[in-house]
Amino acid sequence: KEVFDYIYQYDPYLNIRQQNYPHMLVTGGMLDIRVPYWQPAKYVAKLRAHKTDNNFLLLRTTKDLGHYGEGGRYSSLLETAFDYAFLMKCMETVSYTHLTLPTIYS
Repeated sequence: KEVFDYIYQYDPYLNIRQQNYPHMLVTGGMLDIRVPYWQPAKYVAKLRAHKTDNNFLLLRTTKDLGHYGEGGRYSSLLETAFDYAFLMKCMETVSYTHLTLPTIYS
């Protein structure tokens, strides 16, 4: 029982609640033998049912992705580019009008 309670407290799926969530990009791959493709899909479905905000929640499932990414010489660059594109899209939704730059010289 003690071990179950410990694992339960940090399980991301079991701890989804009605609340706001940040922008999220959830990825999965058909060739992943450690996390089957339906697990990220199940996680995103539950998040969509419980989130109370308008932030992005994107599920990306690829047919050639395994647990450590795609094989090939340039595949990791494409994955990183996709991640950066998602981050840049999320940054468009953030307002920076409240930021002030520090004065270096008075």
